[in-house]
Amino acid sequence: MDRSPQQLNEGVPQLLNREIGILKFNERVLAMAEDPTVPLLERLKYLCIVSSNLDEFFEIRVSGLKAQVRTDPSFVLEDGKTVAETMRIVSEQAHALVARQYAFYNEVLVPALEREGIVFHVTATWNEAHAKFAREYFEREVLPILTPIAIDPARPFPRVLNKSLNFAIELSGKDAFGRNSGIAIVQAPRALPRLIQVPREISGYPHGLMLLTSVMQGCVGSLFPGMEIKGIYQFRCTRNSDLFIDDEEVTNLREALKGELSQRQFGDAVRLELSDNCSTSMREYLCKQFGLTSEHVFPVGGPVNLVRLMQVADLIDRPELKYRPFVPGLPEPIRKGEAKQRDLFKIIAKQDVLVHHPYQSFTPVLDFVRQAVNDPNVVAIKQTIYRTGNQSELMELLVQAARMGKEVTVVLELLARFDEETNINWAARLEEAGAHVVFGVVGYKTHAKLLFIVRREIGRTGATKLVRYAHLGTGNYHPRTAKLYTDFGLFTSDNQICTDVHELFQQLTGLGRHQALKQVWQSPFTLHDNVIAAIRNEIAHVKAGGKGRIIARMNALLEDKVIEALYEASQAGVKIDLIVRGVCALRPGVPGLSDNIVVRSIIGRFLEHSRAFYFFDNGAERVYLSSADWMDRNLFRRIEVAFPITDKKLKQRVIEEGLTTLLEDNALAWIMDGEGNYTRLVPAEGEKRRSTHGVLLGMLAQQITPQPAT
Repeated sequence: MDRSPQQLNEGVPQLLNREIGILKFNERVLAMAEDPTVPLLERLKYLCIVSSNLDEFFEIRVSGLKAQVRTDPSFVLEDGKTVAETMRIVSEQAHALVARQYAFYNEVLVPALEREGIVFHVTATWNEAHAKFAREYFEREVLPILTPIAIDPARPFPRVLNKSLNFAIELSGKDAFGRNSGIAIVQAPRALPRLIQVPREISGYPHGLMLLTSVMQGCVGSLFPGMEIKGIYQFRCTRNSDLFIDDEEVTNLREALKGELSQRQFGDAVRLELSDNCSTSMREYLCKQFGLTSEHVFPVGGPVNLVRLMQVADLIDRPELKYRPFVPGLPEPIRKGEAKQRDLFKIIAKQDVLVHHPYQSFTPVLDFVRQAVNDPNVVAIKQTIYRTGNQSELMELLVQAARMGKEVTVVLELLARFDEETNINWAARLEEAGAHVVFGVVGYKTHAKLLFIVRREIGRTGATKLVRYAHLGTGNYHPRTAKLYTDFGLFTSDNQICTDVHELFQQLTGLGRHQALKQVWQSPFTLHDNVIAAIRNEIAHVKAGGKGRIIARMNALLEDKVIEALYEASQAGVKIDLIVRGVCALRPGVPGLSDNIVVRSIIGRFLEHSRAFYFFDNGAERVYLSSADWMDRNLFRRIEVAFPITDKKLKQRVIEEGLTTLLEDNALAWIMDGEGNYTRLVPAEGEKRRSTHGVLLGMLAQQITPQPAT
């Protein structure tokens, strides 16, 4: 953000605003919830995803904007807007998005769920049986662990945890001690489930649910006997959750991080969500307590945390209201033969193997590690870990390998946002087992996805030698997200790539000057320069009378030098297709600037997470897979890799499955214009509907369950 904006000749900025782009992305996700062709319980999930995304948006992006506004509100961003102006636009658009969310929830989703026998029993609709059930649940499960706090000089406003569910209660009358407090705060314990299933005989519906918010709304007044309850309002405060670690001062990253994590729950407030029936006086009181103004307040006509409704799909056994289950397939080399007889080392020694998740199974990755653990000839296992989850079979295998005496090295990224505590816990487990655990390079997040195995084998001459195997991926070693995110993984024993991976681990765990890698592009050293060079190479081919073609797929495109090079390529006549799931700062289709650039976003059943780069290169067709988006942080402040696909068959698979299928999509694709607005593609009259995710499931999945009859 410290660069001055690049300008067009007419004085129009060449770059679009990042924060506004994030909100535009969430509008596209919300459109999936609003799409009547999407199964009903999946529509509810999309609604929840928007809320989850907005939580992080406020915790990180808006909190950063607020800090800039305090420092210098007139500072001009890359898109030509001042920080203060951006903050105003973000507030307006975020309020409009939230209003659209709750309008859809109340006017469309809740009635549609009720028609399917799925009902949220809110306080205003309780009959006598519902009220009795709620009171009994409250007295049995909730009341014993609540701590009501009345506000008076001896009991000031409590420290409210980030994103916790709370109730502000307006009271009148005197209590047993003669005190006349008009306000009390009650925080809902986080240990309590937010959704309660109501027995059918009480609900009157096949699937009755009560939210904890409704139970407390209807019963919390019993905490204040003899007092008049004038109002009960749910509220939720979102706080700045960005962690600050001073790279120059830190001496023990893990201990410094633990100290920061303990304070994350109490960062500066950035958003206040509260019931839309909240009184003006209570609203003003809460704003004062959190140091917020009206632009930071989001009145909502429903649960203040829609994310909690994500659990509904798991509680309701209605397959016809969900996406059809599927059994992921396996790549042909691994599919051959019985599972118990597969020797992945023999397979990978013969040929590279490409796996495309989630259409193809994550199991080969687990099997690769499992075989390495159980094979006495494997002497070393090295792996980078960014996100892997609290429960991880892969991490348990690494612990087991260390206990067996193998050389296990894990480069564990402690600063993986919102997974810091999980990774700290895994670090302790691994160290206890005897693994070498390092936390990468201070100041550079380790985001590369690498697995490296060294095995002692007998060569043709009968002598033993050490043979290296590697897995490189675009996504995290996380079995759960591997079922939800699209990613590629490459198994290889290619000597040059394995040499590069070995060198990367040497960098991450040791010291020494950067050594040039043979095949792999690496940030912060060569990835940015090589991307720019590949773009300029296409320009050179066009100027020499040849063809120029670039297709690039990523989560976000923000880095200004890459964007500038793409503009130059467009002006030279290079045809460019960009598949950018999230925020894109490049302005496509602008006459004289980006006429030859088309930007599309695919939003559907799976989260598009793969990064793939294609350069025609005068017919050589260079294809790279990567862990990195084209963003400043990935190209300059992270350790990332882009690795080539050299096998002709696998290269064509990446081009077809990872790029052209998405370019042919007319069901999940959105086309972006030069102002950052998106239009969803729909099949033309008589044209067959073509969904990326449906096509690839048909190509790669082992089996897709037929849709149950409704």
